[in-house]
Amino acid sequence: MEAAQVRAWFAGRLPEGWFTAAPEIVQDREEIAVVGVLPDPPGEVPEEERPALVEGMVARFREETRERRVEIAREAERKFRQKVSWGVVCGGQTVMFTTLSVPVMTRLRQSERQVLDTLVAAGVARSRSDALAWCVRLVGRNTDTWLAELRDALRHVDRVRASGPDL
Repeated sequence: MEAAQVRAWFAGRLPEGWFTAAPEIVQDREEIAVVGVLPDPPGEVPEEERPALVEGMVARFREETRERRVEIAREAERKFRQKVSWGVVCGGQTVMFTTLSVPVMTRLRQSERQVLDTLVAAGVARSRSDALAWCVRLVGRNTDTWLAELRDALRHVDRVRASGPDL
């Protein structure tokens, strides 16, 4: 199903008042992630108390919405044939409640494996798999703008391909 339809379905299905704006819907081949923004903590909270307040706000939202989120996720999983994960942004921090961990097969040359082994030996990661995930997160953080432009270009390619003749 097209991403716009998935976003529209969630916009119509989610209860009002859960988030301060429409949630971000991130979809890949396996999973649909619904990430909503919670209200920011009050500005008069001392800076050293802010992380604990954000943690408490996130925990309260997670617990208070659990039954409805599970119900909505099951409905979406039947409709879209993909797992649904949930997360929130609060006080500038993103917290994911549930996400899939999907194995990805890859072939790496020795020099690439040595990078992973170095990360494991240094205690940065527990395994080659963790080291590879760490590398992917690092690249993602440092190339957000470029990756966003690439995703936009791919959406344009999908639109053009969809408007072409059927094969």
